[in-house]
Amino acid sequence: MVNGIKDYEFQNNCVSELIKLTASPDSKQVITVKAPTGAGKTVILIKYVDEYLKNTDGKTAFIWLCPGKGNLEEQSKEKMDVLAPNIDTRALHYSMIMGFDGGSVTFINWELVTKKGNTALKDSERANLFEMIASAHKDGIRFVVIIDEEHMNNTKKADDIINAFAPKNIIRVSATATKVPHYEYYEVPEDEVINAGLISRAIYVNEGVDENKQITNDYDYLLDLADAKRKTIQQAYDDLDLRIRPLVLIQFPAGQPETIKAVEEKLESMGYTYDNGLVSIWMSDEKENIDNLIANDGQQAFLLMKQAISTGWDCPRAKILVKLREGGSEDFQIQTIGRIRRMPEHRHYGIDVLDYCYLYTLDTKYKEGLLSQLDKAYQVRRLFLRDEAKDLELVKELRNLDFDGLGERETLKAVHSYFVKKYNLGSNKAVNKENLEAAGYNFSHEIDSRVLQGVFRTVDDLSSGTVQHSISVKTQVNTHSHGIYLMHSVDEIKKVTGIQAQKVKSILQRMFRKGKKTKEKFIDLDTADFYAFIINNVKQLKIDFKNVTSQMGGAQSEIIMPKTSTFRIPEMEIYKYCEVKNRKFLRLNAYKEYTNEFITDRTRSLPERLFELYCEDSPSVEWVYKNGDAGQQYLSIVYTDYISHQWLFYPDYIVKMKNGATWIIETKGGESAGHSKNIDAQVENKFIAFKDYANKHEIKWGFVRDLDGELYINNTNYVDEMSDSNWRPLSDEF
Repeated sequence: MVNGIKDYEFQNNCVSELIKLTASPDSKQVITVKAPTGAGKTVILIKYVDEYLKNTDGKTAFIWLCPGKGNLEEQSKEKMDVLAPNIDTRALHYSMIMGFDGGSVTFINWELVTKKGNTALKDSERANLFEMIASAHKDGIRFVVIIDEEHMNNTKKADDIINAFAPKNIIRVSATATKVPHYEYYEVPEDEVINAGLISRAIYVNEGVDENKQITNDYDYLLDLADAKRKTIQQAYDDLDLRIRPLVLIQFPAGQPETIKAVEEKLESMGYTYDNGLVSIWMSDEKENIDNLIANDGQQAFLLMKQAISTGWDCPRAKILVKLREGGSEDFQIQTIGRIRRMPEHRHYGIDVLDYCYLYTLDTKYKEGLLSQLDKAYQVRRLFLRDEAKDLELVKELRNLDFDGLGERETLKAVHSYFVKKYNLGSNKAVNKENLEAAGYNFSHEIDSRVLQGVFRTVDDLSSGTVQHSISVKTQVNTHSHGIYLMHSVDEIKKVTGIQAQKVKSILQRMFRKGKKTKEKFIDLDTADFYAFIINNVKQLKIDFKNVTSQMGGAQSEIIMPKTSTFRIPEMEIYKYCEVKNRKFLRLNAYKEYTNEFITDRTRSLPERLFELYCEDSPSVEWVYKNGDAGQQYLSIVYTDYISHQWLFYPDYIVKMKNGATWIIETKGGESAGHSKNIDAQVENKFIAFKDYANKHEIKWGFVRDLDGELYINNTNYVDEMSDSNWRPLSDEF
């Protein structure tokens, strides 16, 4: 027990596990702890540090790293000062003056050391930081690094700081941590935190949302439901003579000014304003009425916020979260739920309305974390170029910004022709609608969504919510409030095609919206139905527009004349890697210290892995270089799609042969059981551009794909079927 704080068995179990892992010489360096928001992560870590320092030789210094928003490092330091006053706690600048002493805990705001241009840590101070770290190492000081809210700073700059400390152990803590092979992992069971009364017994999603009722306005509907629930909760507290005022959080994904204004006007109509103290706002550029906000008896009834406040902010009276949509199709980030899960008195009341927390959102997709499992399934390592690869020079192509693809008329013609052919459309608008409906297009007059509804005990239950927990809701189109939904849908199409947003909107209007009669008109939809059509069908429209652009292009490629510059292999590269059971060096890679850890199934595709191993075993190869996927420092080639929009692709490999020849290779998914594994819709356009580039610069080249564990190359004419004679065994060329 630390300084009178209540003991919970789940916290003590976590502390014991951390002590065991950091004391063991055989444990992995990185220890990931997943603990639900409300489990007392800070208390667990304070208990751990206190216990560790009591049982060691005094030569360990702790570094406690916190994300920059919310002054979390100051809050954590203050809590340690109260709960464990015997520990030497410090701010970063103190340790930079006095050094990192054994038994000390230095609390650091990430942004002090990682944010570009941040004057809080000048270049001279940064240098001094690294000098102080080096001095501590000379004095025999060992470091243990604690990373609070670890998902917030999984970046190269963050890794550089961590690596400088050369820590004995790194403890990463988050509510959304994931289990990966090369880390130790401990999870605080959410059920145990619930049973301890620290967080709500369940999460009630969209209580009262009626699928038989047409919604006329998202904001009005959800805010009315939330306010009714707030009043019910308030009455329940009052009945128990508790001085607790429930708070409703209203979250805006982007904080569009027009959306915020609409919500403020709605709240004002309900009697809640900034002036009467019942509304507060916490945005990066605006804060109002936030004094006494987190107190259980705080006056504010509603808080307008963005995602940013979700880290390091503790307001146990927050019971209701309204997540608004600003683009119509955002995902709900489940870690935000943590803001409304804490119990204000660290106990349950035996009354559902007080023991539950409440989420209202019309989002259709739920994500458990900001980073996916794949993002965290690897580590990174810095490698340096071998001398023999430093002299290579190739021509790199860049987009010619003076050329912007086909004009609107030509693009419209291409899109129109595609729809005519695919859906058998003509001049009869009724038949056109029938054909599109039969193919899956939705012509509802309302915006249709399937949203989650039900009671979920844990975050895992919520994140795995199934169709059995969903209901269908219909929202009446409001061309004012849904205008931003339409813009978002158009922008989604722009992202996958490169067609300017205004062109996309104009093409859609010419084909589907009532107005000027044109030969391209398939259906005459009035304005509201047009909005609903685009918003409801954006997923299929993205597929169709992308298919248009992926048709055989290159017609304009000769007149575009891409810009060019000289490419050289970067002298230093950071590659993803994953630990393997049997580590082996690949002696023919362009970088020193390159091993089979860089070509696991987590870091390379199957054809890439096969190709690198093939080169390693080839007596003809001098060295092989894996190109980057994006960025000005890598080799790029310009290709054009069907509407002559310019794109860059980055061929996968450069291979230097012992006979002096240079090969550039692009790998693609091959065939399995007679089915193509290639998922690149632009493969033929890339092939044409690659062939032109190779001929122009007299470079050997090829597309390489796998079939039955063997590699085949094609540098003549692209065909997808690998039984075709254009695909020849790679050994014929190498």
